[in-house]
Amino acid sequence: MPEPDRAPVPEKAPPRPRNALSAVLLALACLLVPFGALASWAAHGLTDTGRYVRTMAPLAADPDVQRAVADAVGDGIMREAGYELDTGSLRGAVGPFVHDAARSFTRTEAFQAAWDAANQAVHAAVLHSLRDDEAHAAAVTVDLAPVVARVKRQLADDHVAFAHRIPVAHARVPVLPAGDMDRLRRGYHVLDTAAFWLPLTAAVLAVAGIAVAACRRRAVTALGLGTALGGGLLVLAVAIGRRLTLADLPDALHRPAAGAVYDALTTTLRTVSWLLLVLGLTVALGSWLTGRCLAARRRARASAAPAADPPPKPTRAGA
Repeated sequence: MPEPDRAPVPEKAPPRPRNALSAVLLALACLLVPFGALASWAAHGLTDTGRYVRTMAPLAADPDVQRAVADAVGDGIMREAGYELDTGSLRGAVGPFVHDAARSFTRTEAFQAAWDAANQAVHAAVLHSLRDDEAHAAAVTVDLAPVVARVKRQLADDHVAFAHRIPVAHARVPVLPAGDMDRLRRGYHVLDTAAFWLPLTAAVLAVAGIAVAACRRRAVTALGLGTALGGGLLVLAVAIGRRLTLADLPDALHRPAAGAVYDALTTTLRTVSWLLLVLGLTVALGSWLTGRCLAARRRARASAAPAADPPPKPTRAGA
């Protein structure tokens, strides 16, 4: 007896729970990528003293930074000298020479050495305060006495009157206020922990999202687009942070110098952000093109295959 024709088996519906789980995992991974990059930059990129000094070293030749430093040093010298100079007329006569000497000093090689030494001292003091939980909540300061001594020596060499009466006091400029140290110390510890776990968690979630997906190529495409979106948002966040940081400065004249410092410190973060954007778009485009090529190849094979032979007719028994 011939075997009765079987009804065609319908195609199975796509496993929706797997796709939903994959989408959730990939979304979480893409969300953690920019935060992980930000935490790694803050916890590792800014806490290496040697790297920090090398990053800040070129700013010694920036005209805006030189102008800001010269104004700060000149104002500090005149503020301390106000107790030594008896009359306002003498102070007014010495003031322009002091500021000119400070500006001249910022264009010398000695200023470059003093700039590097000051940045190294400030960075080491800040790290010590952030990492030492038992440290007292004291303000982090930098001593300008070496810079003042160099400016005073230059004024004396230029035969400026009353230069010898300028006191070389240990004028400590606050870098971090004491009231913010506890909050900054807690934030540093959070960033130090997040810098390790956020990238690792993002990688695990991405691998898991691709593994459970019904169509892994689509999952890779979605991961690439999400990574590119995260990188673009991080670029935008750096730009917005720069605008807000400069807008909060009370002295508008020193905003160009602060902008130069901000740009120098965020160079690595901006580079990583653009790399995430480009890498994500490259992965997504490569995955999409690969899928198109494979689909075109399957269609070509299907069209070139010969038609299937018709099934043989059943024969009668004993014929």
